[in-house]
Amino acid sequence: MSFARTCSVTLVGVEGVVVEVQADLEPGVAAFTLVGLPDKSLTESRDRVRAAVVNSGNQWPQKKLTVGLSPASVPKSGSGFDVAVAAAVLGAAERIDPRVLADIVMIGELGLDGRVRPVRGILPAVLAAADAGYEQVVVPECAATEASLVPGISVLGVRSLRQLIAVLADEPVPDEEPDQPGRPDPLLAGLRLPGTGAATGVHGAGTAQPDHGHDLADVVGQTSARTAVEVCAAGGHHLFLEGPPGAGKTMLAERLPAVLPRLTRQESLEVTAVHSVAGLLPPGKPLIDTAPYCAPHHSATMQALVGGGQGIARPGAVSLSHRGVLFLDEAPEFGGQVLDALRQPLENGNVVIARSAGVVRFPARFLMVLAANPCPCGRFTQRDTLCECPPSAIRRYQARLSGPLLDRVDLRVEVDRVTRAELAACGTPGESSATVADRVRTARERAAARLAGTPWRTNSEVPGRELRSRWHPVPGALDEAERGLERGALTARGLDRVLRVAWTVADLAGHDRPGAGDVALALQLRTGVPRGVPMTVGAAP
Repeated sequence: MSFARTCSVTLVGVEGVVVEVQADLEPGVAAFTLVGLPDKSLTESRDRVRAAVVNSGNQWPQKKLTVGLSPASVPKSGSGFDVAVAAAVLGAAERIDPRVLADIVMIGELGLDGRVRPVRGILPAVLAAADAGYEQVVVPECAATEASLVPGISVLGVRSLRQLIAVLADEPVPDEEPDQPGRPDPLLAGLRLPGTGAATGVHGAGTAQPDHGHDLADVVGQTSARTAVEVCAAGGHHLFLEGPPGAGKTMLAERLPAVLPRLTRQESLEVTAVHSVAGLLPPGKPLIDTAPYCAPHHSATMQALVGGGQGIARPGAVSLSHRGVLFLDEAPEFGGQVLDALRQPLENGNVVIARSAGVVRFPARFLMVLAANPCPCGRFTQRDTLCECPPSAIRRYQARLSGPLLDRVDLRVEVDRVTRAELAACGTPGESSATVADRVRTARERAAARLAGTPWRTNSEVPGRELRSRWHPVPGALDEAERGLERGALTARGLDRVLRVAWTVADLAGHDRPGAGDVALALQLRTGVPRGVPMTVGAAP
């Protein structure tokens, strides 16, 4: 029988589609045909597979060879099919029993010398194989730990094609020469995408321990902004920091991930899958269990921010910050269309990218932190008269952030310039990130207990209709907010967001439901208008 089949996986966004790899040998002039909508890198696998098979000590069949990738209607891309193609060809040539290959999913790229190289997206590919009912996968040896994160899957990590052939043919497994200590691993070369290195503003991915270099105790003063950061972390609310240069906006945003709770197992798999597709998983740390932090430059394009690009769409900054923090410093300097493209992921928690090759969906549930100066020179405040910008320039600068975008931001805080007395004070420093993180964790536990049995975990995720009908504040607590709605100071969406923030403030204060003081603080955080309430959690009205 000159036919064999095995399986591999092609990725569409962060979702995998199991592909059956079929090989057929027929008498005729020696030729190698690959069909099934392969892209350029997959078409080149013909030469890689032929060289790898020969250099592994096996004969290449001198017959007419046809390799089909089924379903043929799904576009295939990448070099991760090499191992499956080689195994199917060797099965058709009866070097390996074809019956052994039928129920195995194989993922990996082949070098010309037969080494099995890692590819991006191992975790989502193995997840797709598990969902399809497969129980055995073959992956590169250096990616076996990442593949083992999926429960119920037997993972075989191989370093070369020779080892794979020996295992499948029930022969002694040859030993491969280990790399010399201290030298870079050539198998990891080219695994990262260009432009996703350490200098791109992506931090925290794969960090095993919290970043002790960034602590809230370093922030001088800024009581209002610290309270807003705590409420933001406890309820998953978006935050807008406005203030002069040097006031501490970036410091506050960089310390936000340290007060967020650790990711759950499901959240870790979601974040790891996105970073695996993007080529951002560090070697030796396959599971990301802390909140990621992404701070793109204000010159970033729409494709860099929300995802896309030529050919197969790649995840953007909103997806790389999934379950973490997306910090947009100097927000008015971003393009207007770029910022408005954030509206959909802010509402839905995912981003959908349509291309001619198909539709790709990436997860994008993140905390957005906007930072902006009050005017082009940055010195315009209600207290100082140092600004030299004309009123028209100030209005144009502030209008760069559209109303619909700001309406989706829950908290708006003015960050004041640090005074000489605050900076020179030698008293007790502010609360540390660990102290604030404990309160945030307790508040999230209260919210999770209240939302048990629902698809939501934080207050920011609860729809306004459900929040108004199922969980009621103290009678009369919303009177001031409802008057703001009647006057037009709040939109209907804004009123819902005030109610969500009020529930978060109540969770932080240990209240069973929001009272007038909680709603007043939520209104003050939402609108930025002082209402006579101290900017501390649990304050009385």
